[in-house]
Amino acid sequence: MVTTLLDERRARRIAEQVPDPELPMLTLADLGVLRDVSLTPDGTVVASLTPTYSGCPAMAEMRAGVAARLRDAGYARVEIRTVLDPPWTSDWITPDGRRKLAEHGIAPPGAAPARTTGPVPLVLSPTRRSVPCPRCGFHDTEETSRFAATSCKSLWRCLACREPFEYVKEI
Repeated sequence: MVTTLLDERRARRIAEQVPDPELPMLTLADLGVLRDVSLTPDGTVVASLTPTYSGCPAMAEMRAGVAARLRDAGYARVEIRTVLDPPWTSDWITPDGRRKLAEHGIAPPGAAPARTTGPVPLVLSPTRRSVPCPRCGFHDTEETSRFAATSCKSLWRCLACREPFEYVKEI
């Protein structure tokens, strides 16, 4: 039992170090995508991942990265599960992950909107938010594109230092 627990902890530490393919300064643990790592009675390592979006194109790379790292570490049987419930939220990004985003010039998300049950209200008017510049900290910024290189980010520009930057959206 103790050996199994130690082996499970080792497998978790290995899986936690896999970098995100789209934001390589973050690990899957930093991003909150790695949900669980467990060991079955037959010795199979089961890693559970929750995508940032249900159609996230990086999921295949994430799955392959976790499986490869675990196999390279000597785990012969590895299973990667995709878990969609509960859905991922940007609130799962760790404080260390938020720090790393800002250090790399990407504005980390604020608190995610509260989730409610029932219908989602449709808001047609633009929402004005203040996204601080990750370079100079100035709050007078403007969104230049709702979508960036990935669907979970948008493009912004600081009106003080005039530098463009990406912003991870609250989900």
